[in-house]
Amino acid sequence: MRLSLSVAMGLVLASGAASAQSAPKFPAVLAGHAAVPADTLIAPPADAGAFFATAGKFTAPDRKRVEAVGTIPTTTFTADPKAPRSSGVSLPVKGQAVQGFSGIQSRGNGLFYILTDNGFGGKGNSPDALLMVHRVQTDWATGKADRQETRFLHDPDKKIPFAIVNENTDKRYLTGADLDPESIAFVGNRLFIGDEFGPYIIEVDPAGKVLAFHETVVDGKPARGPDHYRNGGLPNVPGAVSFEVRRSRGFEPMAASPDGQFLYPAFEGPIFNAETKAPEAKDGKQFVRILQFDVAKGAYTGKSFKYLLEDNANVLGDMAMIDGDTALVIERDDTTEGSKAQACAGEPKLDCFNKPAAFKRVYKIDLAAADAEGFVKKVGYIDLTDIDNPNKAAKIGPNEAKFVLPHLGPEGVAIVDADHIALTNDNNLPYSVGRTVDKADDNEITLLKVSELLRAK
Repeated sequence: MRLSLSVAMGLVLASGAASAQSAPKFPAVLAGHAAVPADTLIAPPADAGAFFATAGKFTAPDRKRVEAVGTIPTTTFTADPKAPRSSGVSLPVKGQAVQGFSGIQSRGNGLFYILTDNGFGGKGNSPDALLMVHRVQTDWATGKADRQETRFLHDPDKKIPFAIVNENTDKRYLTGADLDPESIAFVGNRLFIGDEFGPYIIEVDPAGKVLAFHETVVDGKPARGPDHYRNGGLPNVPGAVSFEVRRSRGFEPMAASPDGQFLYPAFEGPIFNAETKAPEAKDGKQFVRILQFDVAKGAYTGKSFKYLLEDNANVLGDMAMIDGDTALVIERDDTTEGSKAQACAGEPKLDCFNKPAAFKRVYKIDLAAADAEGFVKKVGYIDLTDIDNPNKAAKIGPNEAKFVLPHLGPEGVAIVDADHIALTNDNNLPYSVGRTVDKADDNEITLLKVSELLRAK
């Protein structure tokens, strides 16, 4: 991501201005664009039970059950209280929502495997949201993304060690109250899923059946979040429970080495340092851990890397290995969405974006060039708010010379070939509105030509 970290850390951190903006920017060209519409709903498995015929029944502010479809109004995550914008979607929905794409893997020729997020953003409001992986075929010419198959995650062999929502069933389908799946990686025909709640790594077979469950170890010690099953969500008394991983900062990115030997799960944000009582940081600049997991041994190697954030408020969205040493990482802010062309000129209003998309980047990093402290080298980046569109390839939004991915959360990145990458966004249905002011974001799949970034040293 930035300069070779031994140089960048020395020059930037020593100066006290740890913003490491020295990694060069490379061009990105829009090569393809497709989407799964935001309102795509599917029927739950026939044996899942009547409870899953609708989803979002527990999303009211008081978390009480609401059965009537479409009766809970919603506003966007980034809406200003003075101008609460609706996405046009109310909850619950009939069926299961194919929403919130949080991980993506390319299988060639426009075919992708895509992971749906946990449901509606938390354990408490997502017990009726089933966890899914989709096979999606894109048609770049038409902009359509055909969902060919959906696999529902299930745990009939009880590999997961804690009680789940569907404990009293044979298939034991997993829900958004059990896990928060955020990243996927293939090793052979096995799929590894990074979870944010625990955080955990979940291994599943091609049908979505859980094969193994792995807890997180950092520097030889357990690393757990407040939603880890050992913590139970909240402490019984103040100070009775300590967490190393803050809520919503578990495994957001995860990548597999091309040879399938290692997984590289990474946290969304810095883990908590118990001694300093603060997020991990170097000279005031926060960093995120990238861990190494040995697939054959089913255990962490004990080796980890450090990714220095460009801003302490930023988070990581996803990671994809280019080769055994280099990778792409999404780094983004967590508070902005919408195009600057539709920015509010003064006071927040309903017909404009009060905080348009600002920091949304994909960095190339070099793990082999990490310095003595483990800080990776930032080689360069592309800016997702500044994409060239010479061939007018956009299928949603303005089709102009410059193209923008204005979403709150670009959360999936995949290597397609030697010149191209694919990205997808978590539309947080119905809470993210970045493409059109008053319309819930679709799940976009964007093909970018980034030859110079992929070849950069």
